[in-house]
Amino acid sequence: MKHAMDHEITPGFLLHFTLPSIIMMMVLSLYTFADGILVSYFVGAEAFSAINVVYPLMSVVVALGTMFGTGTTAIVSRKLGEGDQKGANELFSFVIFVTMGIGLIFGILTISFLRPIIEMLGANDVLYPYCYQYAMPLLCFLPMSILQIQFQSLIVAAGKPQMGLSVTIISGITNIILDYVFMGVFHWGISGAAVATGIGFCIPAVFGLCYFRWNKAAAFRLVRPVHNWRQLASAAANGSSEMVSYLSESVTTFLFNITMMHLMGQQGVAAVAIVLYVDFMLVAMSLGYAMGVAPLISYNYGKQDANNIRKIFRISLILCAGMGICMTAGTHWMGGRLTALFVSEKDPIYILAVTGMGYYGFSYLCKGCNLFASALFTAFGNGRVSALLSFLRTLIFLAGSIITMAALFGVPGVWCAAPVAELMALCVSIFCMVRYRKIYPYGAKVEK
Repeated sequence: MKHAMDHEITPGFLLHFTLPSIIMMMVLSLYTFADGILVSYFVGAEAFSAINVVYPLMSVVVALGTMFGTGTTAIVSRKLGEGDQKGANELFSFVIFVTMGIGLIFGILTISFLRPIIEMLGANDVLYPYCYQYAMPLLCFLPMSILQIQFQSLIVAAGKPQMGLSVTIISGITNIILDYVFMGVFHWGISGAAVATGIGFCIPAVFGLCYFRWNKAAAFRLVRPVHNWRQLASAAANGSSEMVSYLSESVTTFLFNITMMHLMGQQGVAAVAIVLYVDFMLVAMSLGYAMGVAPLISYNYGKQDANNIRKIFRISLILCAGMGICMTAGTHWMGGRLTALFVSEKDPIYILAVTGMGYYGFSYLCKGCNLFASALFTAFGNGRVSALLSFLRTLIFLAGSIITMAALFGVPGVWCAAPVAELMALCVSIFCMVRYRKIYPYGAKVEK
């Protein structure tokens, strides 16, 4: 039987093949976007800013879940390929057991020191109450949060990506409905948004636990965990690059917040939050494409089909560049309308955010190609180069640009930090692609 990846490489096929991944990332981003709009509408701009201040704390949770989720997926999949069903079940169960414990301990410690943590994240006297009211209930759902992130990868590894997408959609819709009920009907304020988000976490987490425990047809199942700290460490190492990427984003978000707090006060933090929310939605398309095309590259690499890989490489660069141009144009043409979803046009934050989006939007000219370059080397099994590209782009270059550009040019410099960082990252991506063109077959001659 012909494999689904055995297909003539055309732009249409690549878009069709990567569409599920793009949709998945877009769905996740749209729910986050809608969540921010509802908080801003029902509670106010200060509450919306508070969510962005707390974001670095929650990024640690996402990083842990992603690290163990992706790392465990790789090892479990390999064990299944080797026919070691018992080993796959035991490792999967042990990782789930340990990460639930990590989530519980991390939640207790964070709640115990929540006040100094929020102050350290840059909250002023106005934003602090909102930060506390949002973080406290959300941290109570922390073990479920880590589980739902892990199950996003593990359900795909079990061969059920459509089911995973369905659960994600149900979770997101539930979150939005409960946002309206808790904030608009019950008037719980920003705490209502946190509870709604926490319940949204519980849906995929509980579903995953039930599916892998009682579904006998599942590719691997929850059983009595058997201690294997060596394989747990291996799973963590496998997913470490993804963890570093999320942690880097939390650091740069923190830098954005404290820099704008220093320059413009809480209005600056609110403007940054709006720009980053829009960025999260737009970059989902490029990220979804990069994630979707990577298995196709790996498959043809395994077949040693250099001609197909070269076609994928060329077409992907054109598609990513094209998407980047469209996104940059979109932020200039639609920036005002997108910002108006969060704040009134009469609000001073509106002008600040629209201006910032205009500068920040130029980063999309490079961002898609940078994400593809990282995915390219991951697909070839070169995790070190992939991790290096991601680490430089999301932390070193961006953090350095925020600090330097803010010192030199003030608020405009903060907005220009992302385009400068992405341009530097693109230079490194091009260098690596040229450096490895004779090692990997994307440099092979394309046959007509």
